[in-house]
Amino acid sequence: MRTRFAPSPTGYLHVGGLRTALYAYLIAKQTNDKFLLRIEDTDQDRSVPGAIENILTTLHWAGLRSDEGVMLDNEVVIQKGTKGPYIQSERLHLYKPYAEQLIKSGHAYIAFDTPNEIERMRIDLRTEQNPAPRYDASIRMRMRNALTMSADEVTKRVSDGEPYVIRLKVNPEEHVMLDDHVRGQTTFKGHTIDDQVLLKSDGFPTYHLAHVVDDHLMDIGLIIRGEEWLSSTPKHLLLFKALGWQAPEYAHLPLLLNADRSKLSKRQGDVSVSEYINKGYLPEAMLNFLATLGWNSGDAEEIYSLADLIKQFSIDRVQKAGAIFNTKKLDWLQGQWMRRMSPAEFAKRIQSLISKKYPAAAEDKDFKKKAALIQERITFLHEAPDMLGFFYQEPPFDVGLVANKKQKVEKKDVPKTVAALIAALEPIAEKEWTIGKLKIVISAIIEKENLKQGQLLWPLRAILTGKPYSPGAYEVAEALGKEKTLIRLRKAA
Repeated sequence: MRTRFAPSPTGYLHVGGLRTALYAYLIAKQTNDKFLLRIEDTDQDRSVPGAIENILTTLHWAGLRSDEGVMLDNEVVIQKGTKGPYIQSERLHLYKPYAEQLIKSGHAYIAFDTPNEIERMRIDLRTEQNPAPRYDASIRMRMRNALTMSADEVTKRVSDGEPYVIRLKVNPEEHVMLDDHVRGQTTFKGHTIDDQVLLKSDGFPTYHLAHVVDDHLMDIGLIIRGEEWLSSTPKHLLLFKALGWQAPEYAHLPLLLNADRSKLSKRQGDVSVSEYINKGYLPEAMLNFLATLGWNSGDAEEIYSLADLIKQFSIDRVQKAGAIFNTKKLDWLQGQWMRRMSPAEFAKRIQSLISKKYPAAAEDKDFKKKAALIQERITFLHEAPDMLGFFYQEPPFDVGLVANKKQKVEKKDVPKTVAALIAALEPIAEKEWTIGKLKIVISAIIEKENLKQGQLLWPLRAILTGKPYSPGAYEVAEALGKEKTLIRLRKAA
């Protein structure tokens, strides 16, 4: 099944757009077909400089590289494929002939109404039952168009350069059937469909005409898009029919919602993928999260790689109801994918980050061992310098941190505790400085003094790291080594 992702460059890629692209990519890969990227920029007033580059770099970050269409090559936007160009503003010569073909076949007509005239019509016809009157079969005969003028008058107005648009002519008696992969079977009655503008007065097509022409010429088999386009779909099906083309299949995805079930918007949180990239989310976590927003495989599994999704995803299992964009779930998945990273890869990725703040980390032969101490604890890579900084910079001694009511460590007992730790650890030979030996020695003190583990291990960890949260005391002491461990204990003393 040949699929496409066709964003408009009106801003940075939205998380909902990335989900749409992901689903389209999965279907193409499942069917050994191509995933195409097209840029729909016919609304030039809303196009944002740099948006195309952002869309492409974001898709590359996510691992969703197109097989055909618009793509990046060494950070340069290129187009690749036999059905291009793949940027709609470069295809303008294609659309007008099809609009004129629709006029000749009686499925479209020229209209000269100005925006002011249309607005006046809406004001005049607005009622409580009809708050937003449409330009449709019920009012088209009172407007200035080719249906209310003679052919000669229309020809003269066009030749005189009077601005006009081309509108779809909808039969109010027609019923349009849609068998959607997500919504199921739906029937649209003709009298509820407006005479949509297909070609604007500036010669640019609207989305409605352009995507129909492009999806036909580019052999798209399945169109995946948001449910906000569902109400426009009957217009598109009428256009495919009027042009004598087989319509592709459709799948309209449920909305992404805030926790209060309102539509996901910037007012309540981040909506562009770039914002999540900048925060340090992994592409694996983001794709895993977005894939399961509105879809499930039918089992209890929650962790899916891109390869897993290609095997298991099914568009027919996408739910109709809107999906809550739960950032707590995203954070949980982020942690899961941190744990799934190989220890070597994890160490490599955080070593470069830590080295910027602590240059000594770059030459640390034991860095992998130290990195392993935080892989089970970390959520974002950028947390690593703070979590491991105590290995490369001595932390300040804070008796208030060492004393801990929960661990039953009283402030007055801290000097005695520190002295006991020094006395117990000093005799250990350098070559015996291991977690196993440290446990034996410290456990002996705990038993002799009738202490709880936390009364000795908490002060040791707090002194060595200077942090309320850190890897365990034994692991930190072993990784620091005997010399540094005793230096910090003696300073504390």
